[in-house]
Amino acid sequence: MAPESRRDRTLAGEEITSRIASFPGELHDVTDARLVAEEFLFDLARASAPSAPEHWDDILLVVTELAANAVQYAPGPFELRLRRTFDGVHVVMHDTSVTEPAPRPFHPHSGGGGIGWHLIHTLCDQVSVVTHDDGKDIHVFLPW
Repeated sequence: MAPESRRDRTLAGEEITSRIASFPGELHDVTDARLVAEEFLFDLARASAPSAPEHWDDILLVVTELAANAVQYAPGPFELRLRRTFDGVHVVMHDTSVTEPAPRPFHPHSGGGGIGWHLIHTLCDQVSVVTHDDGKDIHVFLPW
């Protein structure tokens, strides 16, 4: 994991933190991605508290789901990018698969997932997928 911090400027001139971290794509990287996101949120909260307490947890849940999906469905390295926007947080997850995510039926008694992509769409203001020759970027915007 190689986190990198940068400072950007908004139109209003306030400083905003962004974070980029790369992971080899191993199972423990899901936890590491969540920890990078949590560190980013701590930094962000020092400058600007979330408008509702649940926004913090929603961002961590979405990052965890995106990282888990990258490990499970797109073997290989993945990259997490986080940045503050005017009214929220923009999360980008880049992975090595060119297959766009699709919702799967949720079967609570089978014990096998199916809820992550639904959660992401429910918690985020906007979700988009951009495919490239080397994989895809999943862009999500969440309130802060």
